[in-house]
Amino acid sequence: MKPSKNGCCCSVKRNSAIAATVQLPNHHADLGTSVETVRPELLERMVRIEGGTFVMGTNDLNGFASDGEGPSRIVEVDSFLMSPYAVTNRDFKEFVKETGYMTEAEQFGWSYVFELLASEKVRNEVQRVPYGVPWWLVVEGACWHRPEGRDSSIEGRENHPVVHVSWNDALAYCSWSGTILPTEAQWEYAARGGLEGKTYVWGNELLLDGEHQCNIWQGRFPTENTAEDGYAGTAPVDAYRPNGYGLYNMAGNVWEWCLDRFTPRYHEITETCNPLFAGMSDKVSMRGGSYLCHHSYCNRYRVAARTGNTPDSSSGNCGFRVVVR
Repeated sequence: MKPSKNGCCCSVKRNSAIAATVQLPNHHADLGTSVETVRPELLERMVRIEGGTFVMGTNDLNGFASDGEGPSRIVEVDSFLMSPYAVTNRDFKEFVKETGYMTEAEQFGWSYVFELLASEKVRNEVQRVPYGVPWWLVVEGACWHRPEGRDSSIEGRENHPVVHVSWNDALAYCSWSGTILPTEAQWEYAARGGLEGKTYVWGNELLLDGEHQCNIWQGRFPTENTAEDGYAGTAPVDAYRPNGYGLYNMAGNVWEWCLDRFTPRYHEITETCNPLFAGMSDKVSMRGGSYLCHHSYCNRYRVAARTGNTPDSSSGNCGFRVVVR
């Protein structure tokens, strides 16, 4: 199984055989959840996002037209609850402890690790890299509790976002916890935090008063990361300032899976009220960018930015957060 090229520097797909149409799980067919079924420890920390209308997407030429970031339009969403943080290693460990769940990375036996984060021993053992994005390494044994390979662990990173989880893994966690993944519309509405038409979660300037607002790449991608924002890899889920709705790290740190299947025509073909794309696609949507995003190559930490990946893909910079409708 050889990995293949992906056009985004900080997202890479697993080249496994999948169905032409990604199926939403039957138990979420009506997209409904109930506070009565949500695990109490998750429910008590969730933030209520009051429904409303907002301008979704962008017409900004700095975006990626091929991703379908626009045209911008007015969209309405109903109220929902959202976790203020991405699901953590501690959260996911509890899920695995109770269910015995094995992630797809564990089943495949490998996952993608960014080259500069792998140990010299691991780098010397790597035999495969994906075409076009050689900074991603196919690392045997890399998974959620061994994020850089067999010689690593999550000790000391319990409050960091869980990574090396596929969309399918995320939905399995949702089924256990009584939650669901956010739609793209819910995600963007929440990420904007009440701000209108801004480039980033916090405004139009990347730095505020000279301070970094998210965990992205500084330096020269992909060879030098100065980590001026404090982190070369993942940051704690509560790092940096929250947005206007009290949500943390809606930009950078890790990509977050959404419920929608991915299409570049999203803004052209979905409804304006509670939109969800459930049509034919071999990819599902991701939002927010990651610690590998850099303005020279992949500035997808902008709030309207979007991309997609296959539902079985996993890497060291992709996680998720959950909602309750």
